[in-house]
Amino acid sequence: MCNHTHSSVLEYWTLRSLPLILLCLLFPAGIVHENVKMGSDGESDQASGTSSDEVQSPVRVRMRNNHHRRISNEDINKRLSLPADIRLPEGYLEKFAMNSPPFDKPMSRRLRRASLSEIGFGKLETYIKLDKLGEGTYATVYKGRSKLTDNLVALKEIRLEHEEGAPCTAIREVSLLKDLKHANIVTLHDIIHTDKCLTLVFEYLEKDLKQYMDDCGSIMSVHNVKIFLFQLLRGLAYCHRRKVLHRDLKPQNLLINDKGELKLADFGLARAKSVPTKTYSNEVVTLWYRPPDVLLGSTEYSTPIDMWGVGCIFYEMMTGRPLFPGSTVEDELHLIFRILGTPTELTWPGITTSEEFKTYKFPRYHAEPLVNHAPRSVCVCFEPMKRVSAEEALRHPYFRSLGEQVQTLSDTSSIFSVKNIQLQRDPGKRSSTFPESGEPCWG
Repeated sequence: MCNHTHSSVLEYWTLRSLPLILLCLLFPAGIVHENVKMGSDGESDQASGTSSDEVQSPVRVRMRNNHHRRISNEDINKRLSLPADIRLPEGYLEKFAMNSPPFDKPMSRRLRRASLSEIGFGKLETYIKLDKLGEGTYATVYKGRSKLTDNLVALKEIRLEHEEGAPCTAIREVSLLKDLKHANIVTLHDIIHTDKCLTLVFEYLEKDLKQYMDDCGSIMSVHNVKIFLFQLLRGLAYCHRRKVLHRDLKPQNLLINDKGELKLADFGLARAKSVPTKTYSNEVVTLWYRPPDVLLGSTEYSTPIDMWGVGCIFYEMMTGRPLFPGSTVEDELHLIFRILGTPTELTWPGITTSEEFKTYKFPRYHAEPLVNHAPRSVCVCFEPMKRVSAEEALRHPYFRSLGEQVQTLSDTSSIFSVKNIQLQRDPGKRSSTFPESGEPCWG
């Protein structure tokens, strides 16, 4: 009975005194805690040389005067007022040890290099796939994030057919974009090739021009139209100087970021142009933005094919509606001729001998006057060679209000690097996050 009582008392006092035992073990050099006076700046008065009798901290660490003397088991027992012959069972304290995870050891250079080698350019593991942005016949586009830079990217996954390999559109896009470096052309960051797909990694832009116009409720600021048109012409002029035709201009292929920078994208139908009269495929551009010469079967074209599309896009930005929204080739031609008039030998030399033109038997339409909004009227012309070039359009007086500095920008400099160039609030903007009309709104 006595032994049982003694054992219970021992266990009771051991548990009660355990925190103090651990405290003493943690401070073997004789460190004790006392109140310390604190200054108004949060520093110790002792450290800062100031003092106050009213402000005190609950804790101060002070070294005892008995220089680093180890506390013996006898000292511990005396402090706790326990019998000196108490002995703790072996492994007793281990039962109360905290299972805290060990600190990570610094990674060696060899291990760090091995870790970084798991991600990098040309590796699918480098990118995190997020939301699906769109899907087409050959490709699916996802929003993604790079593990290397933590920046958002656009992942264009092109499905590969084992019999055919990579689609020719993908090969064109890669071969062209790797050589095109311009502020108004989307940047191709990386190319990843696997057995099942070819992934093109582009910079991420928040929306396209079609989405932007929809958000505006079909009413865009005239000032913003001018800035977007100038950027479109800058990117196009750069391509044409390098003998590259886009051939598929439409609002959906003009991407816009949150700064208002517009960039040409989707060069799947583009092609390097070595000779202006080289024969290509007839089916190259979306119906609404096709010039009449292509609609009538012409396979001899050069840079003017893109300028017709520029005129149509400009009109759409100004009015909020497409200029020639035809549903078929014949319907598209009817819409064009209703506005420009049915072409004659005077307005389009050689048209009357075109077999395609004679097949449709168009009625005699009279031309309607186009409001002379800058380059539009010189873009939408029957004769390809009479359409203004992108370089000439950039120098049109319409852009004079943007200042002279925009004409001397380097290829990789944004128009928004020029002082006082910024977008304004669009009158029909549906978002409520923009300031009042006339104030800068983008970004």
